[in-house]
Amino acid sequence: MRGGDRISPGPRSRALVTGGASGIGRAIVQALERAGTSVEVLDLTTGFDVADPQAWEGVGRVDAAFLNAGVITGERDIAALTDEQYRRALAVNVDGVVLGTRRMARVMRAGDAIVATASLAGLTPIASDPIYGLSKHAVVGFVRSVAPQLAERGIRINALCPAWADTGLLPDDQKALFTEADYPLLTVDEIADAALAAARGEDTGQAWVIQPGREPLQFRFPNIPGPRDPRAAGKLPPLS
Repeated sequence: MRGGDRISPGPRSRALVTGGASGIGRAIVQALERAGTSVEVLDLTTGFDVADPQAWEGVGRVDAAFLNAGVITGERDIAALTDEQYRRALAVNVDGVVLGTRRMARVMRAGDAIVATASLAGLTPIASDPIYGLSKHAVVGFVRSVAPQLAERGIRINALCPAWADTGLLPDDQKALFTEADYPLLTVDEIADAALAAARGEDTGQAWVIQPGREPLQFRFPNIPGPRDPRAAGKLPPLS
């Protein structure tokens, strides 16, 4: 796609942000508004459930969609995990991204962009909340897998993978651990800046790592060992 065909969040453009009433989502909304973008906030506090397929049917085209809504279970012990904690985390963190992307694939035009908020926990283990890690690995895998077909429509999609951030998702007792260790937390504004950069860039299907004190960068996934069967030499699997 030619660079001139891309639509960037800016004056006279429109965007939507899920989970836009607080935290990272609110910071993305504010950054977009500063750029002159008209923003639609889709949040449970305003009556929008990202896990409800019917809710998405009423959403129209935007130039950029930031699928950001997310929750934690707050449960480290898998034996103590409740059904409600498990289902809610997957509904918000995974269904919200999949359903939002499906709707955008139906209404977006060439040059539009989707940015899904995953987490560094989508690339590394997170022993303190395994289900959160499960959901964010799913987001990263989904973004990478759906990117080629969206590219055929001229739509870009990328995932944000921020490290620990100073948001309401991080309980005060855990924030205190970072303070005691003198270990920096990301600010929501740093993540919002990376989100807008991902929406404006030319890349698609990437997982952008955001760490304190450094510029966002694309995660380099390791190569997978190939088959040694001679029938597969020099070939890709037909369902890649």
